[in-house]
Amino acid sequence: MLEVLHKHKKALIRTVGALLLLIGFVIHFWVTPKEGLSEIEIAAANVARMEASVRGDATGSKAQSSNTAPLFEEFKSAREKQMQYLTIIAMVLGGGFLLYSFIQKEKD
Repeated sequence: MLEVLHKHKKALIRTVGALLLLIGFVIHFWVTPKEGLSEIEIAAANVARMEASVRGDATGSKAQSSNTAPLFEEFKSAREKQMQYLTIIAMVLGGGFLLYSFIQKEKD
């Protein structure tokens, strides 16, 4: 088993590096926010509109773009930072593995 790992060490390191780079790019493009309102913001605007119609307020019928609690905003920003760090780490490790596999000297 160890002989096979040592024999194909360079190919394994390149494969792991390529996978980490791919994972980094996928996470980056999956997590980046899309244009427009999210489903949560649309739902919050709908709830605010329904509450306003129950109260009978004519001014409350406008959609509120941001009616979230400060704790939720902190959670969203912390999650975005964590995903950015995860993406950066995956890309750096992937690039490092790929560079190491090409620079590594043969010891036959």
